Amino acid sequence: MRFTRRAALIAAVVSMCAAGCAPKQAASGAVRIGMVTDVGGLGDRSFNDSAYAGLVRAKTDLHATTTVLQSHSAADYQINMTVLANKEYDEIFAIGFLMAKDVDEVAERYAKRHFAIIDAVVDRPNVTSVTFKEEEGSFLAGALAAMTTKTKKIAFLGGLDIPLLRKFEAGFAAGAREIDPSVTVLVKYVGSFEDVAAGKELAGVQFDQGADIIYVAAGKAGLGAIDQVKRRDGAFVIGVDSDQDAIAPGKILTSMIKRVDIGVFRVSQQAVAHQPRSPRLILGLKEGGVGLTDFKYTKSVVTPQKIAVLDKLKAAIIAGKLAAPSTREELASFKRVPL
Repeated sequence: MRFTRRAALIAAVVSMCAAGCAPKQAASGAVRIGMVTDVGGLGDRSFNDSAYAGLVRAKTDLHATTTVLQSHSAADYQINMTVLANKEYDEIFAIGFLMAKDVDEVAERYAKRHFAIIDAVVDRPNVTSVTFKEEEGSFLAGALAAMTTKTKKIAFLGGLDIPLLRKFEAGFAAGAREIDPSVTVLVKYVGSFEDVAAGKELAGVQFDQGADIIYVAAGKAGLGAIDQVKRRDGAFVIGVDSDQDAIAPGKILTSMIKRVDIGVFRVSQQAVAHQPRSPRLILGLKEGGVGLTDFKYTKSVVTPQKIAVLDKLKAAIIAGKLAAPSTREELASFKRVPL
């Protein structure tokens, strides 16, 4: 059997912890919650930072003892989770779908530890899978873009062309179609969540093709698109995951907030209360898991009339009268719903 470098590192971590890194007990028996970031890391002002906000809230409101291990490459995922498992953390969060296989393997080895993963489903009794209805919030973003565009061209810029990101793409395109079927939606993918330069370059291409609004769901790479829009008169981007509106005030039409912080906090509540963790947590508009920001810097563009339309669409989705598509196949068959 071939003994890989990563397996060797994990074995070394396990050995060292068994020999001499027995955990120090937290003061006053506080529940201990650990988090492993994806390669975007803290400071992405998007996905990881949103997850971290939930961890900070768990520390502040629930008095949990918390720690974060940052991953600099995919090889770090399993090693970081193994460190936390050996230190007997009560809850271990893996932030991102890229860690699904690693969570599955570590959770199998550490059946007495509990894990939670964001944006993926891992079918193990000691894992909570937290997922979101990104297509619902993206539908509202697309509707707002269609109501605001002057060129009748808007764009979607994703990180990786994978099913998760296609939920953002499909919902956005459908929301635009609901408002105005004549609006064109351009689509490109960066091929990375970390390449800020590529995000900036591709956003520039989409603006040059006539788009005046770009919905950016590309993690840290999206910061490049935000930098690009600063020099474009009459153009906007729509941020994602965290409230990014203040990064470029007046140039970010809104942000489609994905409340990873709520997912982290709700699982943390169960851990602190010593309750059995739910195997699945699915957050959409109804649960307050996705939505748009409050247009603090773009009220002159996002008029009360537009907000009223968005409120109607939101109510229709929550009531089940309108289903936002989550795949390209569902988008192809999507039909407008008269409100």
